Amino acid sequence: MSDVAKSLGLRRAYLLLVAILVLVGCWVAPIDAPAREQVNDGLKRALTTFAAARALGAVVSVAQGTQVDATPGGVGVSFAPGQALKPLNELIEQFAAVMLAASVSFGIQLVLLNIGAHQLMSWLVSIVALVWIAVRWRRGSSPRWLQSALIGLLLVRFAVPLSAVANEGIYRVFMANEYQAALSGIEKSPGAVTDATREPPAAQGEGWRERIERWLPKLPDLKATYDQILKSASDWAERIVKLIALFVLQTVVLPLAFLFIAWRLARAAVREPAAG
Repeated sequence: MSDVAKSLGLRRAYLLLVAILVLVGCWVAPIDAPAREQVNDGLKRALTTFAAARALGAVVSVAQGTQVDATPGGVGVSFAPGQALKPLNELIEQFAAVMLAASVSFGIQLVLLNIGAHQLMSWLVSIVALVWIAVRWRRGSSPRWLQSALIGLLLVRFAVPLSAVANEGIYRVFMANEYQAALSGIEKSPGAVTDATREPPAAQGEGWRERIERWLPKLPDLKATYDQILKSASDWAERIVKLIALFVLQTVVLPLAFLFIAWRLARAAVREPAAG
């Protein structure tokens, strides 16, 4: 067998392999269902973390606004020990904003999955792929516009589900334990803040003098309480930063990396050099 005939046989075998992979991926064994399930899992994690951040932020905001005041004879006496929590409250607000953005990102992935999984998209990919294969089979090369159209359709149909599956696999292997530990610490924090900053019970008909007398024994403990909260804040900040890093990886870095890899693979497959 001559080299030309052998090269032609290899090229046509390659084109048949591409046709089989595309048709199987579109119709026989689509990965849309597991991909959708895994994106939903990611969305639930993001919403759970967002709710935990909002709960902690609400409690810290109340603690930050704690103020002891009395007004004997028009002379104001007040202090606000909770203002020391302002930097922590701002960090928690930023954390909640990131979690909301992560939830939106997972929601966008679900929309893209639904678009790619639509039957019309599968028909478009199959038809364009078969046309491209037929042109390559007969002529040995295909027009650039046909190559670009096929690359774009392959990305729409396969890039998001493949990215979702790979993304969730990386999360389960490398990030799941870290996420559970960090989230558990964040979820337990609101109760600790509430217990620490609860005001002493007031007596019926209490005046300003009685209120001051009620607060004075608590002041050393109150200062120690806020010092303890601020000391614990370093642990909360560490957990918050870990969670932010995890969700930025899952919703920005890894999807973009997988999209780039999918584009390069589709481009290499479609622009495979013809036999010479």
